[in-house]
Amino acid sequence: MPQPTITDTERTALKEWAVLVDAMARGDVVAMVRKGGIREQRAGFQVRHDRFLLYPTYFHEKAAEVAPRLLPTLETSHARRPPEGVVRVEYVADVAAVWRVGDLARMAAVAGEHGLAPAAVESRFHYRNRPGVQLVAVRFARLPAPVELVERRRYAGCVSWVELDDEIDVRGASPVVPAADFARRLDALRAALGDPEAAEE
Repeated sequence: MPQPTITDTERTALKEWAVLVDAMARGDVVAMVRKGGIREQRAGFQVRHDRFLLYPTYFHEKAAEVAPRLLPTLETSHARRPPEGVVRVEYVADVAAVWRVGDLARMAAVAGEHGLAPAAVESRFHYRNRPGVQLVAVRFARLPAPVELVERRRYAGCVSWVELDDEIDVRGASPVVPAADFARRLDALRAALGDPEAAEE
């Protein structure tokens, strides 16, 4: 069997609430609203990578901050939680577009493509008196099989990005939203928010 190349593997992971990961996995949403973790307060969240794995989290997940249409799925997402000390990686995402949104009113037009409740978006927008959020549109793909990893102590804490100890083979990952449908939804985001910025390296 051919050995995987560096482009066939990934070890960068982005932490996201499990209920939102599951929503992206179903194709219910194609974007994430980000502000930054506690350990990123000075610079805020930055899109540092064009591709990343998803690291589902549960600790900070709050039902009141999840979009009401996703609340019925919250229990199912929690029922899939792996054993304590284990991270289950099932998805890889490619960044399609990034918007820095400085007008809260514009977020109402894209509410159907992310998974946060309006009050949660507003809270993040005004967090630490630094108005603005980022909307990150991603093309989500399912790995051929889930990968379970030991949850290292250094992975813990309120930080968005984690470099895993293990390289994950992402060959054969299957997009969850057909290309034409994803392009249509991306065009709708562009119509609502204007031209996106390029993802930062």
